[in-house]
Amino acid sequence: MTSKLRQLKTGLALSIFCVCLCFQLAAETQLAGIFANHMVLQRNTEINIWGTDLPGQSIRIMATWGAGATAETDPQGNWRLQLSTPEAGGPYTIEIQGSSNLELSDVLIGEVWLCSGQSNMEMPVKGYRNQPVLGSNEARLQSIADEIRLFHFPHNAQLEPKDSIKGRWLVSSPAKVGDFSATAYFFAKKLQEALGVPIGLVHSSWGGSSAEAWTDRETLLTYDPEIKIPTEMPDRVVFQAPSVLYNGMIHPLIGYTIRGAIWYQGEANIGRYRTYAQLITDMVTSWREKWGQGDFPFYFVQIAPYGYQDGHPTALQREAQAATVDSLPNSGMAVTMDIGDCRNIHPADKQTVGNRLAYIALAKTYGINGIAYSGPVYRSMEVTEDKKIKVYFDQTENGLSSFGRELSGFRIAGSDRVFKEAQVRINRDDSITVWSDEVPNPVAVRYAFESCSEGTLFNNAQLPASSFRMDSWE
Repeated sequence: MTSKLRQLKTGLALSIFCVCLCFQLAAETQLAGIFANHMVLQRNTEINIWGTDLPGQSIRIMATWGAGATAETDPQGNWRLQLSTPEAGGPYTIEIQGSSNLELSDVLIGEVWLCSGQSNMEMPVKGYRNQPVLGSNEARLQSIADEIRLFHFPHNAQLEPKDSIKGRWLVSSPAKVGDFSATAYFFAKKLQEALGVPIGLVHSSWGGSSAEAWTDRETLLTYDPEIKIPTEMPDRVVFQAPSVLYNGMIHPLIGYTIRGAIWYQGEANIGRYRTYAQLITDMVTSWREKWGQGDFPFYFVQIAPYGYQDGHPTALQREAQAATVDSLPNSGMAVTMDIGDCRNIHPADKQTVGNRLAYIALAKTYGINGIAYSGPVYRSMEVTEDKKIKVYFDQTENGLSSFGRELSGFRIAGSDRVFKEAQVRINRDDSITVWSDEVPNPVAVRYAFESCSEGTLFNNAQLPASSFRMDSWE
């Protein structure tokens, strides 16, 4: 056999081997990356499961809790089916049969929450360098909880929506919790203690990110037809480019059945406070439509006091966030007026933040009666006969308190719009009285309306009031 003929046969054999190998790889049954060992699936519902295989391939799924389902791949090799889930429990095993067989082990059934936002959501239990999280060491020590599972989504900015995902489910432990979102973990810890069921957290956040970055292209163009959607990846601050985080970090998750979402973001949008409530309402409405689960709960954190430069409209952004609760169905806001840090935009007390989000979920989503989930909410005012302003609140069961702090942050003004520091008295009818001898004919009161005001007004559940104002003056 000539050398040339041998080379030809060798090349032909290699080509046949490569074709067979490619066929074999293409024939493998694949699951979307969010489905993995140790995951938590939403209880008492029909969950979505999807993946890829050969076109026209029959897919069969069987779960050890007794549920099963079948599907057939479409011409592109995609498949999707639904599987009934029982009451909370596990661990279970799921077997997937297609052109090849897969098995998922240590699967729990419980409550699943999506957790997203910017750096205050991303801040891990161990804290940032030189920026601690209070109680971090004890939290890690107490994190040996098989029934809390963590899925952390790595940063992934994309110009187009992606279906692929990378990451893995982790069982809560001291070695794993330290690198996971502190706000999300403390939220899960409180839920698990109260509900006694497994909790799964899907964490997808990026420090410094704008709300526009987490919103899909079509929604943004409806919200603002002039917005510039990038066609090339920016060299800098990619995490603020419109739609790129939605494309890479939300879109791949759509369809994974969740109970609801928690959100901690807003600092990056302070300069656009006038449209923030509408943007978040549009963003969440779009998420809900794409998930196809109805108006799932969306609970978020109001930005905390921080020493922004003079003239920064921090209080106006907090006002916009409070307005979101009115414009967005099935939403709720955790107020952090009492735990801010004028020198650090990342408050250290993330446990309080997570707990307050959990109180909202436990009361509004899980129907646990007898717990407060909101601080005092400004309702109305009246000018008294002695020229003082009486302020009434909702969410004040059993009254108001300063918990030993001096009531501060109140300003009062007349028609000249000049605000003066005010005196304050708590009354016995869910109201306060505000006055100043320098304002003989008052018309408006503002509370905690500076960048770094400290919250001092609470209800008896020790939940703080948001900053508020009675005027609409610029």
